[in-house]
Amino acid sequence: MPTKKRKQQSPKLRFEVFKRDSFTCAYCGSEPPAVVLEIDHIDPVASGGSDDIDNLITSCFDCNRGKGHTPLSSIPPSLKESMEVRKEKEAQIKEYRKFMAAIRRRTQRDIKKIEKIYTNKYPEYKFNERFSQVTVKRFLSMLPIHEIEDAMYIACSRPNLNENRTLKYFCGICWQKFDRGRRK
Repeated sequence: MPTKKRKQQSPKLRFEVFKRDSFTCAYCGSEPPAVVLEIDHIDPVASGGSDDIDNLITSCFDCNRGKGHTPLSSIPPSLKESMEVRKEKEAQIKEYRKFMAAIRRRTQRDIKKIEKIYTNKYPEYKFNERFSQVTVKRFLSMLPIHEIEDAMYIACSRPNLNENRTLKYFCGICWQKFDRGRRK
């Protein structure tokens, strides 16, 4: 029965594995030029292991040939350290996403506060999506919420302005506040 020919890893993938493992054999610690490095599968392909980078490890020629199709019974230290770093990165990403979601929720609440001041004066109108998600959001990144609320109160209290002119006046007030803040 013919054996299935195994696909060779790409040079880029091999280099990424070597780089991750500091160009050092995970089994014996040998480095080039004393040894030729190869890629070894942690879970052998013969046992269903994949060519995914997380299943690959740097090995010297002798260690790789000596291991053969035997699965690793313990994770080499360099791979274990790499796994711990990845776990920490994943935990940090998770916390970062939670933090960013909290900022988005706060920003949306602040936009609603500004819009409420406006809709109290013009009950039949609301901010369009672009105005709330681009313009007001930008002002929230540049100014404290109380200054933006003050700007909307001032714009809404101005007589003889329609709903569109009130928004333009509001924007002008916010830009002036921002420019004054930058000059201080």
